[in-house]
Amino acid sequence: MSERRDRAAWFEGGDAKCDDIPSPKGRPYRLVLLGPPGVGKGTQAELLCKSLGTCHLSTGDVFRAAQCQTDHSPALQAALEAMRRGELVSDGLVVSMVSERSGCLSCRGGFLLDGFPRTAAQAVALDELLEQQDVGLDAVLSYELPLGEIVDRLSGRRTCSKCKAVFHVTARPPQKEGVCDLCGGQLIQREDDRPESIRVRMRAYEESTKPLADYYQQSGRQVPIRAEGTPETILERSLDALQTLAVSPKV
Repeated sequence: MSERRDRAAWFEGGDAKCDDIPSPKGRPYRLVLLGPPGVGKGTQAELLCKSLGTCHLSTGDVFRAAQCQTDHSPALQAALEAMRRGELVSDGLVVSMVSERSGCLSCRGGFLLDGFPRTAAQAVALDELLEQQDVGLDAVLSYELPLGEIVDRLSGRRTCSKCKAVFHVTARPPQKEGVCDLCGGQLIQREDDRPESIRVRMRAYEESTKPLADYYQQSGRQVPIRAEGTPETILERSLDALQTLAVSPKV
């Protein structure tokens, strides 16, 4: 995505203000993205934000940016320490971190949440935060792809052993087989990109996210999107689904 907003309020939390307030291209959408690894959710997030003129609020971006900062809130500091120990960040810590940035949820440009919520408890907390900001969630776009295609996509990834750049044997092959275009390092298949590892991860993902999917399905907010085809085709499906939603969001 070429137009990257500064998102200072999201990265820093507290009293931080964004220099560039987004102007939605139409009504401001407030969305959550769901989907397992390999469905192209990150690509869709960028395309959707560009098409809708909304802001991409990724919890992963917050954690990555925090690695380069020294001044953290207690919640973010505790979350980083848990990650360094290889532990899962608790629902309470994640919710606290998002709560510190809850002003972003009422941004006039809308938002696209990526990476949060991950559990039903986090989804309940998000609804409470949205109510406090006097806004509503328009939809939860759930990107779906058959397991076999997910395995094919992820097992074809190759990662540079030096600079960690990522290639794909068919979708994004290097100029020279097995050699990184950027630094000349050796391209390897990570252990978690092997087919047997991917299937284990997918089973774990489905088990852990089922309560979350059930929560949004029961409230009628989950919208399934087929993640087959080109990124542009999938984007068109997503935009068509949004146009046909019968919702009455708060503004």
